[in-house]
Amino acid sequence: MTPPAWLIVGLGNPGVEYASTPHNLGFLAVDRLAELVGTRVVRPEAKSLLGLGTLAGLPVALAKPQTFMNASGLAVRELLERFELAPERLIVLVDDVALPWGMLRIRTSGTAGGHNGLASIIGALGSSNFIRVRMGIGPDEPVADLAAYVLRPMRKAELERAAASVEAAAEAVRMILTEGVGRAMARFNRRIAPPQAPATEAPKP
Repeated sequence: MTPPAWLIVGLGNPGVEYASTPHNLGFLAVDRLAELVGTRVVRPEAKSLLGLGTLAGLPVALAKPQTFMNASGLAVRELLERFELAPERLIVLVDDVALPWGMLRIRTSGTAGGHNGLASIIGALGSSNFIRVRMGIGPDEPVADLAAYVLRPMRKAELERAAASVEAAAEAVRMILTEGVGRAMARFNRRIAPPQAPATEAPKP
């Protein structure tokens, strides 16, 4: 098979208890890409589950690291070495609690922004020069424990918003491969206003 031209990695935590949590949106996005490619991300390799195929006419490797989020960089580094790809040929799909649900943010470099999975990748590669597609999962109202929020099962309304975000992220990846990251950023990096609290009626005299 032709060696992959791109490595596309979704970040998340392995195990059924994490499968439908906001923090696993990266895994869900890679699974959606696998459906479009016509493959399954099930082959154990390089501390990951892997699927190979063709997306937008280009050979790609789709991966879900099985190291748990905080050690994702170990798997990503091994995969890049195995496929002899530079970090610039890496696309990481990841949740972002700082963005509202439904909002995407594509970047070609930058800091981890407080995300432990991205921090692990940057540390393992010694480089932040890789494409990341951030998918918003920010709570609609303040929460006391963000860690608990991202690791709890999604509610019905969140599952619906997650499905829409995953679909948009898959389209963003396809556009990056076909038209370039600049065009994808111009299309998808649009701000979404956070939900407004319902207005309360003034008390009647």
